[in-house]
Amino acid sequence: MYNLSMRVLIVEDQEKLALSVKKGFEQNGFAADAVFDGSLALRRIEMNHMDYDVIVLDLMLPGVDGITICKTIREKKILTPILMLTAKDSVDDRVLGLDSGADDYLIKPFSFEELVARVRALLRRPKETLPIELKFKDLTLNTTNRIVVQNGKEIPLTLKEFSILEYFMRHPNQVLNREQILTNVWDFSFDSFSNVVDVHLKNLRKKLEAKKHDAEIKTIHGVGYKLE
Repeated sequence: MYNLSMRVLIVEDQEKLALSVKKGFEQNGFAADAVFDGSLALRRIEMNHMDYDVIVLDLMLPGVDGITICKTIREKKILTPILMLTAKDSVDDRVLGLDSGADDYLIKPFSFEELVARVRALLRRPKETLPIELKFKDLTLNTTNRIVVQNGKEIPLTLKEFSILEYFMRHPNQVLNREQILTNVWDFSFDSFSNVVDVHLKNLRKKLEAKKHDAEIKTIHGVGYKLE
């Protein structure tokens, strides 16, 4: 079974703590982003929630608090797993967090080892947010059996080519730069100056038909690539 790099969004207004947690996740093989404001975090999640496998969300935030963020994104049917951080140790606060849509909670101060263990536990749950079958124009991609079909014909792909195509099909008609592709398909520490993305994309495009009206990965010069 192929394995994309797991990506976590850390929403924590204590910048020093957020950056420390971010570094810790990266040292454990995750890709991680940190946001220090609730309003910015809410916009990030609404627009880019498919980029994240789990969200670590502080309860008390400037702009928009964690409870409101939780309720808002759940109302929008965004089901990305959420682990809520709280400095409040009362049963009512924990119940409020879980009732708002959080999947788990952790009380501050916490050990980083427990945080990672809880995140890994959330990631082992079935991914209800991600459909098993993706469709775009003439392409169909099944994430369970790793089969790609174009115009009724199965296209044999390597594991890395499959992962790249899956990432594009989760972001159709969006320009994706090389760094985004590297971050989401390769390990976060991969050399961003390597031409590995270009080589795999060249091979992938050779395997996909480029007839009129068919799906095609196009080069957007100076910016990146787009499936359209």
